[in-house]
Amino acid sequence: MRVLTLGAGTVGRWVADMLCRRRHSVTVVDHNPENVRRINSELDVRAIEGSASRSTVLFQADVCAADMVLAVTGDDEVNIVAASMSKALGARRSIARVYAPAFRDLSTFDYQRHFNIDSLLSLEQLSAFELARAIRSPDAIPLEHFARGQLEVYELEVNNKSSGVGQKLRDLKLPASIRVGSISREGRMWIASGEDEIRGGDRVSLIGTPDTVAKTRSILVPNSENKARERVMIAGGGEIGYHLADSLSRRDYRIVLLERDVDRCDHIAKILPNVTVIHANANRRSILEDEGAGKVDYFVACTGSDESNIMAGVEARELGASRVMCVVGRPDYANVVGKLGIDLAVSERDVAARQIMGFLNEGAIISQSRLPNGTIGVYELEVTEGAKVTAACLAELPLAGKCLIAAIHRDGFVRVPTANDQLKAGDVVVALIDQSTTDDSLSLFSP
Repeated sequence: MRVLTLGAGTVGRWVADMLCRRRHSVTVVDHNPENVRRINSELDVRAIEGSASRSTVLFQADVCAADMVLAVTGDDEVNIVAASMSKALGARRSIARVYAPAFRDLSTFDYQRHFNIDSLLSLEQLSAFELARAIRSPDAIPLEHFARGQLEVYELEVNNKSSGVGQKLRDLKLPASIRVGSISREGRMWIASGEDEIRGGDRVSLIGTPDTVAKTRSILVPNSENKARERVMIAGGGEIGYHLADSLSRRDYRIVLLERDVDRCDHIAKILPNVTVIHANANRRSILEDEGAGKVDYFVACTGSDESNIMAGVEARELGASRVMCVVGRPDYANVVGKLGIDLAVSERDVAARQIMGFLNEGAIISQSRLPNGTIGVYELEVTEGAKVTAACLAELPLAGKCLIAAIHRDGFVRVPTANDQLKAGDVVVALIDQSTTDDSLSLFSP
């Protein structure tokens, strides 16, 4: 595929190198002549000097023929403008990397929709979601990024005392705006259908708004609110630490966040009132010991420094933390962290690589990823004019057990569909698809 990378800094150069190694045709644009010279001499790509937000430069880079444009300069505003212009000039897909949370806050303004960009990519937010999923369940459906934070995925184990045990899903009195996405039983996971019967011990995933998910939990797990909350300590209150604390359910976790900058502490305490924020240096063993790091269920180090994260993780492990996770960017540290007793190391680059590779698709597929179990794929699909999936309501389509439409993005709003909903051209949907039926399911989205 033809990929246009705007920005040749640390991220841009790494992205260009990764895509080049995978045999994609890559063009890089950067305003710094030294970066352009280095890219041309070290990588098998075409590098052009100029501003990514100027149409003449984009035309010179052949933006009209680009399958994907990645705007990854160090300036959020330039990335948004450049990605928007690229889409308007003919690029098939455009993605902008942003750092500031305001650009992804739909309560104030929908930048992605207004500027007609396919995705706003935050490496920090994606890393936080990866850590949150590891805490909740490694096999959890990664819906946060696809549904733009408007929906929640909650995994639970069905209680034997539940009133739903022995009943088919279609007979359960679940709210109309909730979906049971998947069922795990005896080591096997599959996409749920109305004919599936719930058993005690099943792990099911609920998809919906936070309020409807909370109501449904009480049906499948009686007295779930009385369950002891697990303890999570987060070292570092930067963007990753903030997004991690924000994405973990307050109903299930007691969260303590350590941050050494007093102004950042005040800011996080205001926007996350249910999180205990402590002004402290997480690199000091005495502080970790005093704050109870040895008694937590999960200790997560994301201070912004690889060395500090590893050091804090090792100290927490020695103090007795049940599970230790770190954010580690340097590739050469990957083989070290496991030997030091750290259970999981998350790299922003690895997370971004999976996300970017998921965007390199053809046809109706905007992006895709696969659950760790390997049997279910999560697809973001564009509904085009004349697609077979628009011919009838969801209940009448041959989807049961093969494809579950988990969310519809229409007119700027994301919601969980009902069986009577009918898709129309211009919709963007999130679908869970059984990998054994991928071709049949995707064919419904073709004209």
